[in-house]
Amino acid sequence: MTRHSQFKFILPLILLTANTLSGAAQNRNVFAEAGYSKADIDAKLEKAFHDLFEGPNKIYFEVGDSLGYVSDIKNHDARTEGLSYGMMIAVQLNRKDIFDRIWRWSKKYLQHPDGDRAGYFAWSINPATLHKNSEGTASDGELYFITDLLFAANRWGNHTGIDYYHEARFILDNMWKKNGAGGIYPLVNLAHRQITFTPEGDNHNWTDPSYHLPAFFEVWALYAKDGHEPFYRDCADTARAFLHRACNASTGLTTDYAEFSGAPHPAPWMPQAFRFDSWRVPMNIAMDDNWFHKDTAWQRDYAKRFQSFLRSKGIDSFEDQFNPDGSKPDFILPAGGFRKLRHSLGLVATAASTTIIYNRDQSFEFARALWNARLEPYSDGYFDPYYDGLLYMFSLMHLSGKYRIIHPKFMDSK
Repeated sequence: MTRHSQFKFILPLILLTANTLSGAAQNRNVFAEAGYSKADIDAKLEKAFHDLFEGPNKIYFEVGDSLGYVSDIKNHDARTEGLSYGMMIAVQLNRKDIFDRIWRWSKKYLQHPDGDRAGYFAWSINPATLHKNSEGTASDGELYFITDLLFAANRWGNHTGIDYYHEARFILDNMWKKNGAGGIYPLVNLAHRQITFTPEGDNHNWTDPSYHLPAFFEVWALYAKDGHEPFYRDCADTARAFLHRACNASTGLTTDYAEFSGAPHPAPWMPQAFRFDSWRVPMNIAMDDNWFHKDTAWQRDYAKRFQSFLRSKGIDSFEDQFNPDGSKPDFILPAGGFRKLRHSLGLVATAASTTIIYNRDQSFEFARALWNARLEPYSDGYFDPYYDGLLYMFSLMHLSGKYRIIHPKFMDSK
């Protein structure tokens, strides 16, 4: 047998082993399981993408020949949250053109090239004036940027105009150099092995439950190759343990901000409750279960509790802000000039993603609720194509099997 034919013989085994070790059996299409056709699923994804990136209410804007950005329209800014989300959508859907434009814009206008914050990003900027609203960093943006870039390196390689792996390592390597000088710390609190709210000052000593993405730390352990693989795996396990503590035992709800213990963090500017940030927690837990299957028993129980709570409030009418015990909060956080509770698309979307974990009586009730939802203005005129739209897009991708671990090409079963 020739060396070439031997390689052909063992390649399927290599692929199977690599994908099994990395938890890559994660291409489940829940919408197809619910009976929707491939054509209809593809059409729904294409429309959602068009609405966000091309349509009259788009949140993505191109600048010149090579730049582009995602904007939080209602707040008149571009923030690392949305920029990194746009890059994740682009790499998942193989839109290198959009990915590269957003990365170049983010690097040019937001990344600190040197100084105490070197490698980190200013979290918010006015895209019209290019005035930074803050020089400081929000840790979730970097968490996504690093993962986006590792996936891009795996999907497109590093010789097509941008060395994605080098860019990911620039952020990570600089993170490891932070020691508190200038009040700047690593994105992860090293003692607690948990993502920080921001890596600056006292904000380094508490967290945001929606920033806990164990699946991303597992990806770093697989592909960052910076010598910190055991630490990243510890961070993934610690994030799972944190979520056990942070999610209410009855409802599954978290607060927006939390101590590393999981207890609510008493931010002076806002009483703690389950609000906009917290909507992302169910989607993050669903992603981890779908990709890595390392906490399945707890995650299934969590999804059952969370779905049961929302069902008790009416699957087509549950509101979007609660105290962790499920009661109505005294303080309603405003958005876009409105201070009111509503049945928000963003929460409908992330709740639907938990169908990956738990699907009562194979009813697909939450997935169907998302399928029937629309990204359009509410009856009172409020419209948020940015946050509602991005969470809607992410959840459609999760439930159609289009949000995946992207492995290097030679390991990718596709």
